[in-house]
Amino acid sequence: MSALGTKTRLGYSLGSFATGAFGTVPGLLLLPYLTDTMAVPAAAAGAIVLLPKAWDVLFNPIAGRISDAGLAKRGSRRRSLLLGGLVLAVCFAGLFAHPGFGSVGGDAAYVVAIFFVCATAFAFFQVPFNALPAELTDGYHERTRLTTWRIAVLALAILVSGAVAPAIANSVGGVDGYRLMGIFVGVLIALGTLGVYFGIRDVPKRSQLQPTPKLRALLATMREWRPFRWLLAVYFVQSLGVATLLAGVSYVARHVLGNADLQSLLFAGFVGPALLVMPVWDKLGRSGGKLTGFRVASAAFALALIGLVFAQVLPTAVVFAFVALAGIGYAGIQVFPLAILPDLISAEEERTGATRAGITAGVWTAAETLGLALGPGLFGLVLASGGYLSSVDASATQPDSAVTAITLGFSALPAVLILAGIPLLRRSVLGTDRPSEPKEAGA
Repeated sequence: MSALGTKTRLGYSLGSFATGAFGTVPGLLLLPYLTDTMAVPAAAAGAIVLLPKAWDVLFNPIAGRISDAGLAKRGSRRRSLLLGGLVLAVCFAGLFAHPGFGSVGGDAAYVVAIFFVCATAFAFFQVPFNALPAELTDGYHERTRLTTWRIAVLALAILVSGAVAPAIANSVGGVDGYRLMGIFVGVLIALGTLGVYFGIRDVPKRSQLQPTPKLRALLATMREWRPFRWLLAVYFVQSLGVATLLAGVSYVARHVLGNADLQSLLFAGFVGPALLVMPVWDKLGRSGGKLTGFRVASAAFALALIGLVFAQVLPTAVVFAFVALAGIGYAGIQVFPLAILPDLISAEEERTGATRAGITAGVWTAAETLGLALGPGLFGLVLASGGYLSSVDASATQPDSAVTAITLGFSALPAVLILAGIPLLRRSVLGTDRPSEPKEAGA
């Protein structure tokens, strides 16, 4: 069960079209959608983006417990993946449909309600999706290989959704542009869902462990599971940094670089390099170790963000060079924690004799969701502190203080958050204090 075939790697990885689209587009466009088409004040818009995600943080561990129970009953997590992904696809199109109730409060309430449903459906997809690597293979380096495939497809999904979605919204313009964009992204999510559902159908069912029967036993595991807590802390802090950066892309293109059409190019410049460097991160993980690769990626990402602090005065070409370096680092900080996680899950299941993949993925996804939700909210507060002026057509001329706030919220703030994860990357994250990481025979 160590080595996986190309069909299985690709099939599993196609699910990243669902996670990538939903993880990217709301963080990229929901805040400007609220501030610049509904005239929702920036601070309130940030709260609207946060509230449904806050619910998801609470619900994800429950979804993990449900997923573990489904695995014990049916020997597969595919049913949850399918239902969650398809409901998400339909509701995402509705999220940007703009009901036109005639009041800012009514329209904003509609967005909150639909976003709540989207977040719940996403939990039923993403939690089992994150749990699968621990069950698809027990190979230490095969999990890194599987994760690099997943993140490569994720980068492609982010590139497509993050570059094309703003292009659709901007080219059509206004409410109609957002509606068409929502339908496009909904189709991407549906295709990714069907891809992973059919892509892993031939994987043999694993021998079943029973799910943790009581909450007390689960809490005891989390208290004793120090490697997981360290890894989770790093991932949360860095997810918050990434989300803050993504929330600022639209504003940077329009108000710092002075051209809204550069939004898609900025996003492509950030994600595109990730597609090219996946083999490099895989090789570094094998030769230098997953932890070393994680540290190098974090440092590269932070260095690029520090350079972007000067985006207001740098030539556009230099800005894009720093964006590309940030994308290279971003790829690494996605690969390595997700490659380490299934190793920790397998060790803990061996120790306890109970299924841990689903509930662990639920807690993991909750932390990721919280970071991704807090990012736009945090950026919204940065906008408010700079005196950002909301409008219904993005035509308001912004004061210099708002432009400075946009620049710092896009660069310095996420740089601090990415750097904050590095001291947490101690060897105990791997679940071992040995000087070297495990190696497979023949690897």
